[in-house]
Amino acid sequence: MSENTNLSATPAVLVTGASTGIGAVYAQRFARRGHDLVLVARNVERMEALAATLRAEHGVAVDILPADLSNPVQRAAVETRLREDTQIGILVNNAGASLPGTFLDQPADDIERLIALNVTAPTRLAHAIAPRLAAQGSGAIINVGSVVGLAPEFGMAAYGATKSFILHLSQALNLQLGAQGVHVQAVLPAATRTEIWGHSGIDVETVQGVMEVEDLVDAALAGFDQGEPVTIPPLHDGAQWDGFEAARQTMAPGFAQSQPAPRYRQTA
Repeated sequence: MSENTNLSATPAVLVTGASTGIGAVYAQRFARRGHDLVLVARNVERMEALAATLRAEHGVAVDILPADLSNPVQRAAVETRLREDTQIGILVNNAGASLPGTFLDQPADDIERLIALNVTAPTRLAHAIAPRLAAQGSGAIINVGSVVGLAPEFGMAAYGATKSFILHLSQALNLQLGAQGVHVQAVLPAATRTEIWGHSGIDVETVQGVMEVEDLVDAALAGFDQGEPVTIPPLHDGAQWDGFEAARQTMAPGFAQSQPAPRYRQTA
């Protein structure tokens, strides 16, 4: 199921949500590997500080592209860069957000903005770069999702739904683009020590089993190097995921039916 995705060259990497947390560590790790970078986020000051450090420590070129990816106009500039910059061979779709409260508490406009950032943006960015990568026969897209997308029991209705979308999108794209030399990986973190907790109104110190960002990204990149289509860094028993996937796939042949299942048929 795995195929090594170490690229023969060192293409530039565009990382969204790159000013802090998971995105910043992805930028650090790819810079350490010798990749030039394009950093995308809203916080210019943080990106400039990170870029200066990466240039000094690793000798790579780092461009800064400020953008709020929930804003269609600003997002369009990033899409254009992905379509036209032939040096960019890896996209890390990391930018995302969550919302405090439950579905009933969350304003509809806030949910719409969440979907714009967590769903619309990564989909459009992947769509911007995928044709070029497929045509050249190499490259990769890394989509950062969440284990919440597998667990409606967590009660995060809108956020979890966006992460379910990311998983499905990633798996489908990997199947479609893999034969053309493009690897698509979904990374599913669990609780990770990032600023998203504060934005959601939760004290991270009250949460158990929180993974450090560096450990999360290093594990995700190990999965990337091994060619995994789905990497779940906190899942120690990989056989559980294999079993989950096998159970899902056994249902697929049963979907092609012209008649409803007997349990749904009304009797006179």
